[in-house]
Amino acid sequence: MYKVVKLKDTVRIPPRRFEEDLETVITEELELMIAGRVEKNIGILLAVRKVEHVGEGRVILGDGGAYYDTLFEALAYEPQVNEVVEGFVSEVTEFGVFMNFGPMDGLIHVSQITEDFMSYDQKNAMFVGRESKKSLKHDEVIRARIVTVSLKSRTSDSKIGLTMRQPYLGKLEWLEEEREAGGKPKSEKSEKTDKKEKSGRKPEKPGKKEGG
Repeated sequence: MYKVVKLKDTVRIPPRRFEEDLETVITEELELMIAGRVEKNIGILLAVRKVEHVGEGRVILGDGGAYYDTLFEALAYEPQVNEVVEGFVSEVTEFGVFMNFGPMDGLIHVSQITEDFMSYDQKNAMFVGRESKKSLKHDEVIRARIVTVSLKSRTSDSKIGLTMRQPYLGKLEWLEEEREAGGKPKSEKSEKTDKKEKSGRKPEKPGKKEGG
């Protein structure tokens, strides 16, 4: 989920930039400071949207720079469990594929690609379904749902778990083929079948009702 948040921070302006426009310099220095930073309960900071207030500058003994307390708006992204995201396959490994969506990557384990058994083709760096023959490889556009989120102080250390084993998820090419065929996604049909099997109820045979 993308959102705009208000933050406070202190910006150091190097001496070489003293003659430039102050707000422009503060915006650019803030960008360098916050881009890619992970804040608890906020998410990943992406960019400075607007500088709202700049306090009086101050200097520190032995430091040639000037420091300014600032209030600003920033664009952030916070991944949410059950959020549906679209992106592309950024990497294919034997245990699954990594999907890039916006500012980060998430892992779709091989067991979460489709309901079909997916074989890893190392030579061609792709997965192929045993029965469906569906294939998935680098750069293909996919839609998935977030199932686990573990944000750390850096995006490189954060982990996002994804699944495509639900209705209307998967490679967009598969979804388009299903739409043109006029059928429901295979996963949706399977869910209904599973519910009937779990209930243990057998279909009633047609016949006359008692007393009829």
